[in-house]
Amino acid sequence: MMKIFNTQTRKKEEFVPIEEGKVRMYVCGPTVYNFIHIGNARPMIVFDTVRRYFEYKGYEVNYVSNFTDVDDKIIKKANEEGVTAAEIAARYTNACIEDMKGMNVMPATKHPKATEEIDEMIKLISILIDKGYAYEKNGTVFYRTRRFKDYGKLSGKNLDDLEAGSRIAVDDEKEDPMDFVLWKPKKEGEPFWESPWSEGRPGWHIECSAMSNKYLGKQIDIHAGGEDLIFPHHENEIAQSEAANGVEFSRYWMHNGFLNINNHKMSKSAGNFFTVKDIAEKYPLQVLRFFMLSAHYRSPLNFSDDLMEAAANSLDRICTAVFNLKHLEEAAADKDLTDDDKEYLHKLVEFIGKFEDAMDDDFNTADAISVIFEIVKLANQTLNSDSTKLLVTETRELIIKLCGVLGIICEKEEEILDEDIEKMIEERQQARKDRNFARADEIRDELLAKGIQLEDTREGVRWKRV
Repeated sequence: MMKIFNTQTRKKEEFVPIEEGKVRMYVCGPTVYNFIHIGNARPMIVFDTVRRYFEYKGYEVNYVSNFTDVDDKIIKKANEEGVTAAEIAARYTNACIEDMKGMNVMPATKHPKATEEIDEMIKLISILIDKGYAYEKNGTVFYRTRRFKDYGKLSGKNLDDLEAGSRIAVDDEKEDPMDFVLWKPKKEGEPFWESPWSEGRPGWHIECSAMSNKYLGKQIDIHAGGEDLIFPHHENEIAQSEAANGVEFSRYWMHNGFLNINNHKMSKSAGNFFTVKDIAEKYPLQVLRFFMLSAHYRSPLNFSDDLMEAAANSLDRICTAVFNLKHLEEAAADKDLTDDDKEYLHKLVEFIGKFEDAMDDDFNTADAISVIFEIVKLANQTLNSDSTKLLVTETRELIIKLCGVLGIICEKEEEILDEDIEKMIEERQQARKDRNFARADEIRDELLAKGIQLEDTREGVRWKRV
């Protein structure tokens, strides 16, 4: 029985999907105004792992994660660089996709972009106005927060307390200080779209409600993101979606804990702000993924060089075991199974059960990784060149399979030798002389895939391992 900690009820609940065998899951994606940072990476890795485990258990997962590609920060960056907001958004969306690939985050079933779903947002806002949950003032559309009786059910916040403690200046156009924006008129130099109320653009909260509604339906199984999104973003999504559709928006709400840097909050002003690309210069991004999964997703996670080094060493221990088993497999012989062999295979089956128990308990990846280490330990202590080949094969394949459920790649590539690199560089140089640039590019990409980076200089081709 799979259990999920539901933020809304503040307890673990048995997972029961809306439709048997299927999971509808929405995960809030990044605002693409810069390279994603390691705080953005945590929910990407965590909920990609949740998705992978559902698929491992036989579910068909419709996984939607958006890109917010229109926002004040995007517009500010565009103005600073003298380019369009669309250019900034496209640049950093592509960079994000590249980083996700490096972290082995699978592409979503659908990655909707806010700018491509404006009509859907206008349609949803119109429904809210017709139902009396929203109103227009001078081209701006506001949501009547107090009209939605269940407001605060996710975050546990009370509207009167929020109003009393609010430092936000009261907008004269609002009926109530706690109302929030669904649509706002354009300002000079901003991108805009036509709407029944003004030339303008949507508020942030309406985006996810509209895209979830379009691609997953009125009710979904799981809505997820970082815990910083609980209020106001996810609270406002509930208010919008449930007011418009008249049904519960999401059955389960999942939120990952905060990421700190050396026990301090990450911020540019503190000089402890790291992008995923920064980390990629020091570590393979598989190490970052392994590090993120080494703690329970709801726990706060502290990032430091020491902890990343420990993660790198731990991952290397698993990869080395798989590498050694591969070579042991070549030497091992096919033999009849002894009683000890049968007992060993029985232990492997028990490890699968322990792994699934950990993941069924609110996706406890830390305990799941511990099970993988138990298998590695058993293999190191038990298997050798005299072992029955079946045992070696089953062990290697099981480690790879369970790591794969976590999205961890644990197979080492055979390291390419220096003389082989030089031969390929010579072949590339000849291809360039023959003006066969397609082959030259092919060789460069082959080398890069093997961790060899080429640099063309006046003195010739230089290479380094990356």
